[in-house]
Amino acid sequence: MSQKVYPGVGNISDMIALDATEDKSFIVGKDGVKEIFTPLDRKVEFIAYEDKTLCNVKSALGYPAIYQVPEASYEGPATAILMDLDGTSVKSESFWVWIIEQSIAKLMNDPHFSLKTEDEPYVSGHSVSEHLQYCIDKYCPDKALADARNMYFATTEYEMKEILEGRGKQGAFEPARGLKEFLTEVKGNGIRIGLVTSGLYTKAMPEIMSAFQTLDMGNPLEFYDAIITAGQTFSHTQTGTIGELAPKPHPWLYSETARVGLGLCGEEKSRVLGFEDSSAGIVSIRLAGFEAVGVAGGNIASGGVESLCMKQVDDLMDSLPLILGK
Repeated sequence: MSQKVYPGVGNISDMIALDATEDKSFIVGKDGVKEIFTPLDRKVEFIAYEDKTLCNVKSALGYPAIYQVPEASYEGPATAILMDLDGTSVKSESFWVWIIEQSIAKLMNDPHFSLKTEDEPYVSGHSVSEHLQYCIDKYCPDKALADARNMYFATTEYEMKEILEGRGKQGAFEPARGLKEFLTEVKGNGIRIGLVTSGLYTKAMPEIMSAFQTLDMGNPLEFYDAIITAGQTFSHTQTGTIGELAPKPHPWLYSETARVGLGLCGEEKSRVLGFEDSSAGIVSIRLAGFEAVGVAGGNIASGGVESLCMKQVDDLMDSLPLILGK
């Protein structure tokens, strides 16, 4: 890619240049399109014009969407931060990837099935249905998504019960390094904290509850100023929101946490930072209009969105000077 600065996204130096979007709806040099580029995981496509950049969020479930990428800026100290759950607050991504792997193994009736390293960007950071559809497309195209979802929820229900009864997978939900000190310092400075996840409530809440119990931090529902998940499971095939169709990298989970959960609007966006370890999450934060801080340990680099991060840190505590404006 050239070093040109694109509206809304800045200098995209780590992405792949394209002649056209995958569906050919946008073509470089036609109707004002200057450039088209995509991250390494190809989950989204950026269409750059002279005065704006669009983002085409593709969908394995058949519901893509196009957003204009808003300009994002940050000036500390922060008045609020938006925290991802899996990988950023709680180290559980490997557990949920393992659940996906176990579910597909059962679906295929192949106990020896295992995911490959190259599958990582497609089975983490997105919705359960997107993860499962990816696996079906690659490994068992004759299987139905509904059956995979039923297998996933049955596997999850069993494994979560095993964990709660002390017999489950060891180290499934480990608090991120320095999480207690980080959250306590942020909260102590009067900064509001929203927790955001693409996971369903029934899987997300045990994670953060477990982490808070480990850290002796009390009830997370009383600690966080807002918690937004992808929905509530009423049965194995029903959720309470459209989270399964509009997860990260769509902006809606972060937008809802900020606007509805925390009541933020307008110029307040410049006093907010989002924290993520996944490529999908970074795009979601940026499409919601906030600057993003990348946290080490996820697939930001392998997904190809490092240039969308305002800053990257190895540890949450490393971001305190940025948050506190010191």
